Amino acid sequence: MLNATQVNQFHQQGYLVVENVIEAARLAALRTEYAELLDTQYRQWRTQGLLDNVPVSTTFWQQLAQCSAAGLDWFQPLDISLPFDNIRTDTPMHFGPAIFDIVTSPRVLDIVESLIGPEITSNPIQHVRIKPPPQQMAAGEIRPHINVTDWHQDRGVGHAEADNTDMVTVWVAITDVTVENGCLQVIPGAHDEMLPHCPKQQTAIADDYLDESKAVPLPVKAGGVVLFHPLTPHSSLPNVSEDSYRWSFDLRYNVTGQPTGRSHFPDFVARSKIEPERELRDWRTWRKRWEDTRLKVAKKPHVPQHRWTADSPFCA
Repeated sequence: MLNATQVNQFHQQGYLVVENVIEAARLAALRTEYAELLDTQYRQWRTQGLLDNVPVSTTFWQQLAQCSAAGLDWFQPLDISLPFDNIRTDTPMHFGPAIFDIVTSPRVLDIVESLIGPEITSNPIQHVRIKPPPQQMAAGEIRPHINVTDWHQDRGVGHAEADNTDMVTVWVAITDVTVENGCLQVIPGAHDEMLPHCPKQQTAIADDYLDESKAVPLPVKAGGVVLFHPLTPHSSLPNVSEDSYRWSFDLRYNVTGQPTGRSHFPDFVARSKIEPERELRDWRTWRKRWEDTRLKVAKKPHVPQHRWTADSPFCA
């Protein structure tokens, strides 16, 4: 649980950094799970002849670098969500026991409970984020989960139905996150209203609505988390390191029963003091819900994930 001082800082500033939240054993299991996941994909691509001109690599980071250099989309097979468009019945995604253990970590849920109460739903707007150093970035890559994330508010990237939802973002560091390798930055105390957004390189806060000179960088060690209010303006710095990958997960939680902001994707009850029998405790059920959702949305008209249009007056 957070103490009173931490809760007060979160509500006043709109963010909070908490170190040493995810236990070493959970981090190790997560890294092993992802190493095995990427290795399987890597070997498949080699079998298909897509990586036959490079030496065989065995480490997670070497494989990632080779896949990126070959122009292969390593990101989507590692992500814990579906993409914003072009969803197929076989679009790759990952839902395994180690990442489920982090999403449902008692320490994480204790922190969330301190901020929104004990009826907690795991929100489906969540992603893995792995940002390579610049020389390993694929040409033309603009996805915020890999490249720089533009200034935005999390409430602004969901549907309007969730504008009054009590929600908190828990940004989990899997590697040490520094200013050099592209940590988050926020505008403290600027979480009192929704700012207009525009479809730029990504969905981003409209020009001239933010004083970026007030930005505060938020480095954090592996296993630590950054918490922020859904109206807190934030972005990421670029990864300007020579060889350091920045790896994190962007998780969200909201009060159970309130709209998630992406109702066509599945949520689940992560904690409930009133109805503990509703808590999801099996990662296989989580995976099945996403597989069922993938099948359903792939066969239906596209549902836009963002509400902002380029012809809005503040986007001109």
